[in-house]
Amino acid sequence: MGPTTTTTKRPPRASLERLELTRLNAIGLLVAFALFWVPLLVDVPDLDDVGERMLSIFLVALVLFVTEAIPLFATAALIILLQVLMISDQALVPLAEPAGTARHFYSALADPVVILFLGGFLIADGAAKYRLDRNLASLVLTPFKDNARTALLALMLLTAVLGQFMSNTATAATMFAVLLPVLYALPHEKARAGFALSIPLASNVGGLGTPVASPPNAIGVAAVAARGESISFVGWMLAMWPLIIVLLAIGWLYLVIRYVPKELALEFTLERDFDTRLSAKVYYAASALTILLWFTEPFHGIPASGAAFLAVVILLGSKVMTGDDLRALQWPVLWLVAGGIALGGGVVASGLDEWLVGLVDWTAVPGVLLLLALATITWALGNVLSNTATANLIIPIGLALAVSIGQDVVTVGILLAAASSMGMMLPVSTPPNAIAYATGTVKTGDLAAMGALVGITGVLLLGLVLPHLWVLLGVTG
Repeated sequence: MGPTTTTTKRPPRASLERLELTRLNAIGLLVAFALFWVPLLVDVPDLDDVGERMLSIFLVALVLFVTEAIPLFATAALIILLQVLMISDQALVPLAEPAGTARHFYSALADPVVILFLGGFLIADGAAKYRLDRNLASLVLTPFKDNARTALLALMLLTAVLGQFMSNTATAATMFAVLLPVLYALPHEKARAGFALSIPLASNVGGLGTPVASPPNAIGVAAVAARGESISFVGWMLAMWPLIIVLLAIGWLYLVIRYVPKELALEFTLERDFDTRLSAKVYYAASALTILLWFTEPFHGIPASGAAFLAVVILLGSKVMTGDDLRALQWPVLWLVAGGIALGGGVVASGLDEWLVGLVDWTAVPGVLLLLALATITWALGNVLSNTATANLIIPIGLALAVSIGQDVVTVGILLAAASSMGMMLPVSTPPNAIAYATGTVKTGDLAAMGALVGITGVLLLGLVLPHLWVLLGVTG
């Protein structure tokens, strides 16, 4: 009998993710393709060749951002590619006066704001790696567990502070990981909903606080810089913290009155186990140094992006954060920010911004209502689009409007970025909302009521009060 032949079955090839399009996706792709050709085939009054080409790109971006026919970060990459192929010095059909060089449009991927976010993401991921976030939660919450209302306030303040330096998604995910055992131990269903709602509220509102806290903030800073103005790290915080304090106070009062009984206590035990290894100590020191440099930028002149990149070099060079940590960063968000920067730069360089602003007689709008109208429109869009897509589309046009009517560019940039981030009425409005909704403790109506209260209050403050305060604080001119 001959030797037995064993047939080794070849491992199956890794299955490719199926390309699935919803009806909205398919419609979005068709509409984007159709609108792309309109400005190229039809002469647009008062718009030159480079402006018409940029209008094609803008219309494609608008439709794809709204319908999410392709991932948002893919739309960002497409924007940069189309700008290189259509309006740069390497355009397939050359222009007499290109809007910029191909190198200029590619450089959006390494814009100082992107570098700032890169450093912020690495520091935020380090907080999770070395358990700093969970230990801080234990440190803050444990003293207040005998009073649920006070514990809720402490939870919201901690979430908002973490949200200054972590993405709102990471902040919400971290806090829910800590909170879930507490949440399900609560005897009152309404109290569970109140605590669950506090996380997206504080994550989203806290995300207003610094340039590294959310993509709309970064897009606003970059767009203002493209106009020849600048917003320092500390200047941004001075502008936003009055708004954050008011919104957190109103949000907390709303939650405790509607959801959390006065006599309720919490039953939980959160262990503190601070990492004392050398690598953790290096992480603590590098993070503290970076945050200190961010806060003291007016004194030493090191830009926030430079301080962020210093953290990247220290953390990677010391092997505190590894190549695996670097690969795990939120690169899609960085690409999305870069695409927004490129889109805004192209709109300005091509003159499309002036043409878009000229479509409406803005002088007919009373000056006192203009900022309120801008904040309201942006907030409304932010509820149905992603906050970042809203900022990408609105901020370049809003800044062009500011220039045309003599409004302060920094004021409008901060206002539009903040209004973009305050859209939080629906489960799909922000990732923290989606995370809260997924716990099963909150309903769409809960999110809508909370988001409307916070959003309308924020819009009124942004449109009518804060611009005057920013002048008094020296943030704006």
